[in-house]
Amino acid sequence: MTKLERVLAALRRQPTDRPPYAFWRHFPDVDRNPAALAQSTLRFHERYQSDFLKVTPTGGYAVADWGCVEGSEVLPDGHRPCARHAVNAPEDWKKIRPVKMESTAWASHLETIIRCVVDRRVDCPTIPTVFSPLSLARKLSGDRLNYDLKENPQAVTDALEAITETILAFMEACFRESAEGIFYSVQAASTAFHTEEEYRRFGEPYDRRILEAVRPQSRLTILHCHGERLMFDRLATLPADAWNWDDRRAGPSLREAQTRVPGAVIGGLDQWSALQDASPEAALAQVQDALAQTGGRGVFLGAGCVLPVGTSDATLVSLAKSLGGVPKLGFLRPQ
Repeated sequence: MTKLERVLAALRRQPTDRPPYAFWRHFPDVDRNPAALAQSTLRFHERYQSDFLKVTPTGGYAVADWGCVEGSEVLPDGHRPCARHAVNAPEDWKKIRPVKMESTAWASHLETIIRCVVDRRVDCPTIPTVFSPLSLARKLSGDRLNYDLKENPQAVTDALEAITETILAFMEACFRESAEGIFYSVQAASTAFHTEEEYRRFGEPYDRRILEAVRPQSRLTILHCHGERLMFDRLATLPADAWNWDDRRAGPSLREAQTRVPGAVIGGLDQWSALQDASPEAALAQVQDALAQTGGRGVFLGAGCVLPVGTSDATLVSLAKSLGGVPKLGFLRPQ
């Protein structure tokens, strides 16, 4: 099977010649340079031979054009927290208007996608990372978001409309450049941040609108359900092909989730205890457990989120080899 054939079979819960898998991470040393990020992403892909290629930009790319500024501190997972928010008062929401793709931070992510798509080393679907509108609203405003949802809901709603329009323009540009799907990260469907009513009103309608809009052109729509205390039942109804979440830490289990979502599940590996802090044998044990939970169908082996920057190369190589991949052992692990 080709990687695309394997991916499509797994999405339909059909047999595959080997379990599909994918790894992805941040590259904080280079991710502010589109060309350098593309090269690091491609070297990482060539090293571990994932069945799809997720391009992971700097976490602040989607809010920089509205005035957010990332800090310099790099957290263990490779992202940088926001040092200055764009929305600090109710009237600041008016500054959030649709962004054109030319000469913007969104364009930088698009350039990285283009460089990855056209490179001869890419032998699988290439997908950009996109954050949901309500997730971006929190990046824009920080902890004041919950206050404004209650006290200034129309201002936030107008901003969510502008963010959605920008995301749709970005995805249309990605599809024109031969991207084959989307990695859609929802960081707002968690009771750690919002009530179910808040997500139902301010989150889900925009998530559904975006995911339905990309469906005709997307061959691989991955819904990344970020965080703990997830509203998993709501997320399970969104129009996606595969669901990724931290099954080992947040739940539900892969077995339980397969009864609740119509497509594939992506997970089985704890990115901290199995991939960073433990031996290859511990990671392989989690692989075997994940395959046992799912019967080896409709599952992609992967972590619940981005790999920590210090993830063991030896562990990833062992996993790739055990799953039937062919890691390029002559390449140094990208830093």
